[in-house]
Amino acid sequence: MVLLTLVLMATVSLVSAPASFVRVDGPNLVKPDGSKLFIQGTNLGNWLNPEGYMFGLSRTNSAWMIDLMIKEAVGPDFAAEFWRVFKDNYITRKDIEFIASQGANTVRLPFNYKLFTDEDYMGLTKNQDGFARIDSVVEWCRDAGLYLILDMHDCPGGQTGDNIDDGHGYPWLFESKVSQDLFCDIWKRIASRYKDEPVILGYELANEPIAHYFENKDALNLLLEPLYKQAVSAIREVDGNHVILLGGARWNSDFFMFTDWKFDDNIMYTCHRYGGEPTAEAIKDYIDFRDKTQLPMYMGEIGHNTDEWQAQFVKVMKENNIGYTFWPYKKIDNSCMMGITRPEQWDDIVVKFSETPRGTYKEWREARPDQETFRKLLLKYAENSRFENCQRQDGYIRSMGLK
Repeated sequence: MVLLTLVLMATVSLVSAPASFVRVDGPNLVKPDGSKLFIQGTNLGNWLNPEGYMFGLSRTNSAWMIDLMIKEAVGPDFAAEFWRVFKDNYITRKDIEFIASQGANTVRLPFNYKLFTDEDYMGLTKNQDGFARIDSVVEWCRDAGLYLILDMHDCPGGQTGDNIDDGHGYPWLFESKVSQDLFCDIWKRIASRYKDEPVILGYELANEPIAHYFENKDALNLLLEPLYKQAVSAIREVDGNHVILLGGARWNSDFFMFTDWKFDDNIMYTCHRYGGEPTAEAIKDYIDFRDKTQLPMYMGEIGHNTDEWQAQFVKVMKENNIGYTFWPYKKIDNSCMMGITRPEQWDDIVVKFSETPRGTYKEWREARPDQETFRKLLLKYAENSRFENCQRQDGYIRSMGLK
């Protein structure tokens, strides 16, 4: 009887074991049914990693700067309330359904590591909602038939050294063991939670690491692959199912620092491209690296150009077997799939305050606009960001070549 019970338990385990994951197969991604997956989709940028320009701001260009500006204008309590409403409105089930209806098969979800710590971020501290937000997207993507890439866009210590990593102007991640340990710990916790979730295509460890501004960039570049190996090892302790995506230095453009290309049997590489000629020659380095490693290459970000340029680059990527997700899905004005309308007086009050020097308490007091008006404008922006209030950009969507 004991033996029979063990046999039955083993059978149940085998039947229920996850077997529905996208995997790397040479230079291609393969679905569970054995067919090729060519990634096409968009990025849910600005939702869980706010960037100033998507609010129409310039100098105030990273998440912590935006949060500080709001606190200086209307106080921390209202700032927390704004972020809650913003997160509830910006991406909903309707957005995911719309993306799928346009022919996409994948969305990339950028997020800030602080969503998984007790740091002050988007109005929360010890009760951060990172897992709850991702859980919602997983459910919506499952229902809509989309794959999901989780992208740590903002890493502990900062991985880039510019506003996009929400840090302090230097890629401290590569010189701080404390930050590296936290980086690996968060990825291990994420992988442990989603190890059996086939909707998730994979984990993108660090967006656009190591900008080109720094004199010691060559030394920093050499630290990239070892840190990736450390994080992959942590993930594989709990999750052997998911693809892991590795981006190159200098805006995901340089790959020369990678030498041990296949240290894991389910990794791939990811590049970005803004500007330049929409030709195969412009991405020759990416193609050559893909061919040399015989591992997939994926254009995680592309866009912010004319519809003609984008359509031509889509043709190039399809011809050269490089899947893609456009950046971003939604932002203020246009150059996206869904444009957010600027509230009336937005530029005169919110943008003006964001551009005003606020380095001292005296400057704060003198620059602070009418608080009631400022609050109303923030809430109006959040309301305008709801799917039903956005303006679809048909020319942009056609240029993405999703159908």
